[in-house]
Amino acid sequence: MNYSIDQDYIIQTLADLVRINSANPSLSADGKGEAELGAYVATELERLGTKVDTYVLQPGRVNVVGIIKGSGNGRSLLLNAHMDTVGVDGMVIDPFGAEIQDGRMYGRGSQDMKGSLAAMLGVAKAFLDGGVELAGDLLITAVADEEYASLGMEDLVQNVKADAAIVTEPTDLNICRAHRGFIWFDVETFGRAAHGSRFDEGIDANMRMGRFLAQLDKLEQELRQRPAHPLTGPPSLHAAQIRGGAEVSIYADHCYLQIERRTAPGETEQGATAELQAIIDRLAAEDPTFKAKVKPTFQREPFEIGTEALIVQTLEQVMETRSGNKPTHTGQTFWTDAALLAEAGMETVLLGPTGHGLHSAEEWVDLDSVVELANILAETAIIYCQE
Repeated sequence: MNYSIDQDYIIQTLADLVRINSANPSLSADGKGEAELGAYVATELERLGTKVDTYVLQPGRVNVVGIIKGSGNGRSLLLNAHMDTVGVDGMVIDPFGAEIQDGRMYGRGSQDMKGSLAAMLGVAKAFLDGGVELAGDLLITAVADEEYASLGMEDLVQNVKADAAIVTEPTDLNICRAHRGFIWFDVETFGRAAHGSRFDEGIDANMRMGRFLAQLDKLEQELRQRPAHPLTGPPSLHAAQIRGGAEVSIYADHCYLQIERRTAPGETEQGATAELQAIIDRLAAEDPTFKAKVKPTFQREPFEIGTEALIVQTLEQVMETRSGNKPTHTGQTFWTDAALLAEAGMETVLLGPTGHGLHSAEEWVDLDSVVELANILAETAIIYCQE
């Protein structure tokens, strides 16, 4: 198949994307959402000759899906990037400048993950300009809200299906086959309000939460000593927010704690909840005045795919042929939309460019790695989307 990845097109497209403010409005007061960026992506895909659907999720929040139709009954492949970024407060570079220095492009979202989106558009251009005809469909998907609640991916999996998916989150051009999940818990301790002088009447909910926190600290240390998952490392937790009490001279009748528990592949919400309940049960057995409850409020599953999956083997084949070396297989400690694609029944793997400064004061992406990503995605699609 004759096609050519247009490096100049990819770099110019990336600059255009970085210059658009698509900060997530759920995270940043100055966030514009994905509407403007989505319009750019949709217009560009249509200009290249792709069938495009735009899904309006909320005012200013959109998904964009371009489909390069296959000729027959080949396997379908979905390429994915998210359009939203975190905010720009505290950045020491122009967040929308798209400045290039030493082969790097600087700006918010350059690595996370507008470089990947530019690479995906580069693949679409190469195939459509070159008249490449795949047997199966190739889907170019750009989604909203990955940085907050994955509103976009939750909608996408209801409307789009494929045999496999490559989520182009930044992985330093390593094949990422696993990442951790997370669960948010509310823990409450209950006391009895009384005047600060009435120790015989008051029951201090804050003090009782202190007992819980002491045991929680022990659990956190124990989690990190467990046998680590070979790709994602051990599970972990942290006490994120706490509040309790009404006035300094009143015994607190209620204390509220939020916990985030990061889960390794194989762990469950039921198991993580049971660990916290066991702490409460032990403390209640020691003191009848200790009353508390725990409730999971939100969770995302961990993700893992095996080396035997066809999409993993295809990526490995392409990357080894291009570099002469077997690619590195890695995992991530953070969560991504890949878990939702996998839950929807698609073989899913992550592969993205090299860079630095995710969510930080200075973010950049290596431009050669963005172009290399486009080449890898194109060659993988040609092999995978066969009959």
